[in-house]
Amino acid sequence: MTGLVNVLSSKSRDLRVKVLDTIHRAGKGHIGGAYSCIDILTVLYYADILRVSKKEFGSDRNRFLLSKGHAAVAQYVILQDLGFFAEEELKLMNNGGILGEHPDHKIPGIEFDSGSLGHGLGVACGFALAAKLDNLKYRSYVLLGDGECHEGSIWEAAMLSSHLGLDNLIAIVDRNGLCIHGDTEKINKLNPFSDKWRSFGWNTIEIDGHNIKQILSCMRKIQNNSNGKPTVVIANTIK
Repeated sequence: MTGLVNVLSSKSRDLRVKVLDTIHRAGKGHIGGAYSCIDILTVLYYADILRVSKKEFGSDRNRFLLSKGHAAVAQYVILQDLGFFAEEELKLMNNGGILGEHPDHKIPGIEFDSGSLGHGLGVACGFALAAKLDNLKYRSYVLLGDGECHEGSIWEAAMLSSHLGLDNLIAIVDRNGLCIHGDTEKINKLNPFSDKWRSFGWNTIEIDGHNIKQILSCMRKIQNNSNGKPTVVIANTIK
C-alpha cells in the first residue's frame, strides 16, 4: 500500500496546482472547498474505487455525484487528467467552454447537475435503488458538504436510504466545519454528527480527510459492504 499512497499523494499535490491555475485564469472559484475534498477525490478516481475511465464508461461503472457542486473544479481537473476532455477546456472554464462553475451532466464524466445544495443524497439514493431493482452491481458514491447537511432534504434521504436497505450507497461528508456564512456549529449545530447518522441507521466511519492512507483503507474496506445499511464516511478536513 505504501507505494500507492505515495503515488496518490503526489497526484493530489499536482491536482492542487492545477485547481489553483484553473481558478486563477477563470477569475473566480471555490479554492477552499476544492482543496478540502481533493484528497478524497484522488483516492476515489485513481485507486480503482470508482472504476471509471473514458474507455470503460459502461453501465457497470460505479456512480459518483458531487453534491457540493461549488467544488466542481476539483472534479474537472481529475476528469481532464483522465482524458475525458482536453486541457484547453480548463483554460476556458467560465469563459465559453463546456465547463461552468457547477457540474453539468453534458460534461463528459459528470453524472448529475449539482450545486443546489441538499439534492445530491436523494439522487444518489435513487441511483442505488435503481441498481437494486435492475440487479446491477454498481455502487453509488456521493460527496456532501457539511454545510448542506443543514438541509432537511439530506435527512429525508438518509432516512429513506436506511429504510430501503441501500448497502450499495456510500455518502462521504467533507467535514471542514465551514459553509458560505461561517462556522457550521455557530450557524446550526450539527454535532454530535456521527451519532445523528447512526441514529438514522447508517454505518458510520470517521476519518482524516487529508490522510491518503486512511482514506484508501476506508474506501477499500467499505466497497463490498452488504450488511443491509448504507454507509457514511465523515472526513474531517481543512478548508
